[in-house]
Amino acid sequence: MISPMQCRAARGLLDWSQQDLADRARIGIVTVRQLEAGIHEPRRSTLQVVRMAFEAAGVQFIEENGGGPGVRLSKPMR
Repeated sequence: MISPMQCRAARGLLDWSQQDLADRARIGIVTVRQLEAGIHEPRRSTLQVVRMAFEAAGVQFIEENGGGPGVRLSKPMR
């Protein structure tokens, strides 16, 4: 659903810290750190709230772009 690399890239596009993502997704910062490090398989519900937070900010998740999954901004940041 969201790879650790996509999560880090999406944060970079938005210039969000790990704490920013945690606050917007309403999850703990340790959860964000573990997700981005790929330490273990996160819960589906965690991936869903992270994805929703990114998408609300204008991030699109690309499943196949010729080189694998990626991210891009679909609208200007506010």
